[in-house]
Amino acid sequence: MPKKRRLNRYSKPQSTAPALLSSTATRRNDNNNDDASHGRSVNDLLAQLRRTGLNGAGQAPALGVQPTVPPELRQILNIPETPPPRPRRPLRPGPGGPRLPAGPAPPRSWLSAAERADHALQRSAVPSRGAAAAVDRNHRPLPGLNLPARRSLLDMVLRRFATDWEWQRAYNHYHLYEIPTHLRVALVAYLAAHHPAGVSLRDLRAILLPPPDVPEYLQDPDLSPAIVNATFTHLDLSSSLLRSLRLKELTDFLSPPQPSVPEVQDSWDAPDPTLSLPPSILPNLTHLSLALDPSVPGTALISWRHLLTLASHLSGTLTHLSLAFWPEPSLTPRARATVAGVVSPVTGRTVAYGGTGPYSHSLDGDWSEQVLVLRRLSRALYGLEWLDLTGCGAWWRALWESVPLVDALVDDITGAGREGDGPSATAVDWVGAWGKVTTLVMFPGYRLSEEAGAAERARYWEIVDHARRVERHVRACRAGKGRFLTVETCEREEE
Repeated sequence: MPKKRRLNRYSKPQSTAPALLSSTATRRNDNNNDDASHGRSVNDLLAQLRRTGLNGAGQAPALGVQPTVPPELRQILNIPETPPPRPRRPLRPGPGGPRLPAGPAPPRSWLSAAERADHALQRSAVPSRGAAAAVDRNHRPLPGLNLPARRSLLDMVLRRFATDWEWQRAYNHYHLYEIPTHLRVALVAYLAAHHPAGVSLRDLRAILLPPPDVPEYLQDPDLSPAIVNATFTHLDLSSSLLRSLRLKELTDFLSPPQPSVPEVQDSWDAPDPTLSLPPSILPNLTHLSLALDPSVPGTALISWRHLLTLASHLSGTLTHLSLAFWPEPSLTPRARATVAGVVSPVTGRTVAYGGTGPYSHSLDGDWSEQVLVLRRLSRALYGLEWLDLTGCGAWWRALWESVPLVDALVDDITGAGREGDGPSATAVDWVGAWGKVTTLVMFPGYRLSEEAGAAERARYWEIVDHARRVERHVRACRAGKGRFLTVETCEREEE
């Protein structure tokens, strides 16, 4: 007998209503007032959320990567252009090249942290002992010397450092040698500008040499001065000579004398003491400022012999030199101030003890000694490209004068005696030795006041004319075949 089939008249109702009913119910609920909506229970709200999820009304569109189409097919199929990607944050390289740490860009007021020295030094790093006088003398700092901007954090720190230098030198004795090179270069420039005594030999030792009582510096060859100071290229010693530094001391410091005869060691394993002496403290020095301060007494007695000795040690690297306010070249500066004479054993005549007498320029027009010294300097500094002779207008004439050769000077100038039809005159060599010089800074060294008389004005513009004459002379000597020379000086006023 077959089983009876039972039909379930009552089944469990669906948890959700069909989509059609749900949409109708949704429209009906939207038309209800606020009182009816607030009267719904929690179950009603959950049921409405389920219906919305089933209908797909609340689903967000899927984000897919649209394939790119070549431009030719895009034009044929009328496909709209693909939106460009969002721009990336631009890289912000630091002063030395590497990328700066991540973060927002600095404000604009922070971006003026580094300016060229020709603007920054005149605005911020002028000497505190006489700011107006330094500006009136038209002191030109070394080109390429990066100094912090005025009122920047680094500028204020370096100013304070230079003001309290005696205390800082003693307290930070073990840390000065480890300061980054660009900060040590700026520190020396600030000491020369703000410290009352300028830069002394003790200051240079503290900044450029390691502490002698730390054996790690002497044992590690990578910490030697020749390695640590390899990028130290600018040395600004303006207004320091004859104040707290002597030229001979500077020469012995930059190029320490090496022992000629090595001492006999007790053991073969003993370290060689000569290896601890570097051949040069600044092996790559290219910019040097030896500008004098005219207000310091004794500037006329500075030794050009010591300058020639220093130039012989820097002949391979030095390209920029400042000799602002130097006296006229002379190998016997003390003898120029005397009227003593000696009897020549050859001619029997009485000649001045020094190479230049008191009337050599005014009456005789004799510039032999000045030309001799400048030629020796040019042979030593054959790589010079920039020369500052501000305030040296009294002897600019020696830059273009040709003087007759005498047998006593031929050996020193040419290296051999005069034979046959050799040259009978000589001058500063602007084609060979100083053929690379492209810039001469030749300002008078002072500003013409409004109350100046006619004679003072005539003397001032005569100095400016001498600078222009040097420019024409050098260009004529090179005859368009060498480097082009530019003389920086004052512009003559139109009368």
